[in-house]
Amino acid sequence: MPWLQHKRVGAADVYSLTDGLFRLDGGSMFGSVPKVLWEKVAPADEDNRIQLRSNPLLIQLGGRNILVDTGFWDRGGEKFDQMYAVERDETTFRGLGELGLSPDDIHYVINTHLHFDHCGRNTSLLGEPTFQNARHIVQRQELHDATHPHERSRASYIPETFVPVMEADLFDVVEGETEIVPGVKVLPLPGHNLGQQGVVLESEGEVLVYTADLLATTAHAPYPYVMGFDLYPVTCLETRKKYLPQWHEQHAIICTPHDPNVAFARLVEGRRGYTLEKMEE
Repeated sequence: MPWLQHKRVGAADVYSLTDGLFRLDGGSMFGSVPKVLWEKVAPADEDNRIQLRSNPLLIQLGGRNILVDTGFWDRGGEKFDQMYAVERDETTFRGLGELGLSPDDIHYVINTHLHFDHCGRNTSLLGEPTFQNARHIVQRQELHDATHPHERSRASYIPETFVPVMEADLFDVVEGETEIVPGVKVLPLPGHNLGQQGVVLESEGEVLVYTADLLATTAHAPYPYVMGFDLYPVTCLETRKKYLPQWHEQHAIICTPHDPNVAFARLVEGRRGYTLEKMEE
């Protein structure tokens, strides 16, 4: 396996999975940051797209299997796959299989938000919930926004990825910071959209944070590197300024949802804020 990577965090086993590679426009990924700066850390192809990866996370703690995000939508068709340069070098399911798990073994699915590149594997090729024994955790604001999209958000929400979960009554809808199991909580991280949530694991004095799209990749750690895709860029900046110093002080392990090369990183403080550096494997 080229991407299944493991960290022991206190009493928890954490596995970074992958659901393949894709590409998005580099200018949109870095917003107002000039290309001459961002292309140093994220080289673009001839269509100005940068390489990204879908990085679900599996947390095993207290006898529970917790899957954070499920992967990239796989039923968009040939045109869709070409648009996003989708490359299925590995899948969420193969990663789980390498660990001796099937979708039926997942107790909780935490949807950081309901965009197709994060919850795409919520449902199967048959249009049914993939993780039928799992409670799916989503913020109330996000479920509302997914079911009431507007012109800026509509392309990111594919009803087939979440409506079957709703119809099967598998969503546990939460509001604000909420403990899922002892040691694992969801934390609102607004900015990319209003209902986005991250995941914080705390065990035996160690901390790991799955940032969702607050920090899409390790290259997005500097404060000004706010995406053009973020619906509320100033809110995103405020959320970063609130939590990055805290996570740095906690010496937290940081997992981003789309870095193509780095599974686990730590924040490093500099003169103008923070950067993310890859942890030793």
